[in-house]
Amino acid sequence: MKAIILLCLLSISAHSQALDKIIKSGEILVTGLTILKDKKANTTEGIVDKVCVRNKLTDKITLNLAGSFSGVVLSKSLVIQKDGKECLLNVPVGVYTYEIVLPNKEIYKRGEYRFDESITITVKPD
Repeated sequence: MKAIILLCLLSISAHSQALDKIIKSGEILVTGLTILKDKKANTTEGIVDKVCVRNKLTDKITLNLAGSFSGVVLSKSLVIQKDGKECLLNVPVGVYTYEIVLPNKEIYKRGEYRFDESITITVKPD
């Protein structure tokens, strides 16, 4: 009688382990498909998924971006708090002029930057 109960328990345990392996395989497959989907989303022609700016200065800053693409002028302004981070999504690939303005309206930096892939820019004290 004890042998039969032991065999039943071992059988249930073996089925449980097989089920766990099937579930783990499914998780790996879904994760792999998610990664492929993300890579495909990142290769959209002419669009940068995400441009982020992180502020490491002692005060908030304002980032002004401007660019012209196929006759359309794009102008964005981001206010980024001290130790904060702000992002722009789905930005057209191209060259942008930028200005980093301090709270006292003084221009901290000015220049041009080409966005052709997702990036995080960190603004640090000189």
